[in-house]
Amino acid sequence: MKTGKVKFFNESKGFGFIIADETNQDIFVHQSGLIHEIRENDRVSFEVTEGKKGLNAVNVERI
Repeated sequence: MKTGKVKFFNESKGFGFIIADETNQDIFVHQSGLIHEIRENDRVSFEVTEGKKGLNAVNVERI
């Protein structure tokens, strides 16, 4: 599992971005990939999959 911090999450649109600790890379997150609700600045753990437009965070949960 990777770790990071929620940079932005729009609850009404159901998506946002996580900044990965290892790479400082922005990774897209969609509400379908969430285990827990998340908010901006939450510390999270997640897995990464390749999506249609780049990397997607899945199995996202607060830590």
